[in-house]
Amino acid sequence: MFRIIAGLKSRGVTMLLVEPFAAAALKVADYGYVLENGRISVHGEADKLRDDPAVRVACLGGGH
Repeated sequence: MFRIIAGLKSRGVTMLLVEPFAAAALKVADYGYVLENGRISVHGEADKLRDDPAVRVACLGGGH
């Protein structure tokens, strides 16, 4: 699925991806939003979010 998404991205297609696997989604995304309890808790450029401790806590339930 992510190979197809990456191919569409390379053609300039804009997409909204709702994905529970944040690490995989952030590999193909340019920008990301993390929703917690229906609100945006963290957002920013995908490459920065991949290493953001707040994203790890929000997506994994802990800082590990």
